[in-house]
Amino acid sequence: MAVGVFDLFSIGIGPSSSHTVGPMRAAAVFAEELKASGMLAEVASLRVDLYGSLAATGHGHGTMTAILLGLEGFHPELILPDEVEERLAGIADTGTLQLAGAVPLPYGVKDMVLRPLTILPRHTNGMTFTVSDADGNVLHTATFFSVGGGFIVREGEEDAAQQELEESKKELPLPFRTAAELLEHCRVTGLSISEVMRVNEEESRTPQEIRKGLLHIYSVMEGCVATSLKREGVLPGGLKVRRRAPDWYERLKKESSRPDGEGQDGDFHDPKYWQEWVNLIALAVNEENASGGRVVTAPTNGAAGIIPAVLYYALHFAPGMENAGQEDRDDVVVRFLLAAGAVGVLYKEQASISGAEVGCQGEVGSASSMAAAGLAEVMGGTPAQVENAAEIAMEHNLGLTCDPIGGLVQVPCIERNAIAAAKAINAAKMALWGDGSHRVSLDEVIVTMRETGKDMSSKYKETAMGGLAVNVVEC
Repeated sequence: MAVGVFDLFSIGIGPSSSHTVGPMRAAAVFAEELKASGMLAEVASLRVDLYGSLAATGHGHGTMTAILLGLEGFHPELILPDEVEERLAGIADTGTLQLAGAVPLPYGVKDMVLRPLTILPRHTNGMTFTVSDADGNVLHTATFFSVGGGFIVREGEEDAAQQELEESKKELPLPFRTAAELLEHCRVTGLSISEVMRVNEEESRTPQEIRKGLLHIYSVMEGCVATSLKREGVLPGGLKVRRRAPDWYERLKKESSRPDGEGQDGDFHDPKYWQEWVNLIALAVNEENASGGRVVTAPTNGAAGIIPAVLYYALHFAPGMENAGQEDRDDVVVRFLLAAGAVGVLYKEQASISGAEVGCQGEVGSASSMAAAGLAEVMGGTPAQVENAAEIAMEHNLGLTCDPIGGLVQVPCIERNAIAAAKAINAAKMALWGDGSHRVSLDEVIVTMRETGKDMSSKYKETAMGGLAVNVVEC
């Protein structure tokens, strides 16, 4: 089916949508195929080969452990952090996984074959699963690619998947692949960008289901922040990055309390501290992501803090929200995510949201662009102003490299989300002070991002072989 808002905003676990969520999903699909085929009882051995970026930074991104969980039959959108810890501890203690939840096999992280210098033709995030019987005969094998945002593509089915996508788009009442087509729908119908996206979503869900689903997505974002604000100490992985969100939260509550008589009891949102609150939300989400917690891919895990942070700004600091009721606040959430999702579709259609394919401009840049569009929409922007906001945000993230130190989604990733959230807010404000006309279109910026990603050296595309990843000297 066509890419929709619930594809771009899906629930999973950290630290990476392309290196954790996608591989877990692929492994789960493989396990389900074995179970459905009836050959599960014949399986005597398992082999997993990881290629390119998955192999190069897999340990830091939790790729191997995610695959083990997927092979046991767990899906990223359903598994809870406690279940993750319990099952990984069980596999580590026994050296055995339960294939498809039924067949015990002696297998663990150390048994996976890593091929970091081998890049398969389709995508740098490649993985092959193979099972054999007791005589060494191959029973079943499959290769998958994790193409960003938790999306997976199976080798040999790329053309069929693309054809299915094109057919499903034809069935939509207002199909679009480019910003120009999206704006034309708005012009002809008189709808806003979020309304165009809603009309298309209604082909597969009722209006009530869409609203309920998007509010659930935001509730998971809020839950992620709440959990993070209670967790102290250092993040896992060896870099000894200290969690800052809990301390920042306590300080902000003290410093940003509204004077008596302004706001409601417990309202800490003095407008002059909006930047600090945006920073806090972005950091909290990405610290939780870095520790393998439950997050919303927005549109990826590495950029998961940007949209929640900018949406928090919309709900607490945008004009007119001071005395808004819950129904109005829910409307803002739904419209924001629909508009952001519409822009996310453009990046999936014309370029990529995979850091391993186009660098961090495809992750943080896309999220910043989507967030800017969402904010401009709920602050009353015209479709042209919303498109302009998205364009400004991406234009100033072009060329952004993906160079995580130690292959961990921590430095520079966590702070980068906070910086990009501020860029999104500024982009929306700049667009709203204009009339929507501008020299460079969003489509031109998206194509430029794609071409820049193609030209970018592979060492700057989530391999931990360039940039900060190799230039930081450990003390």
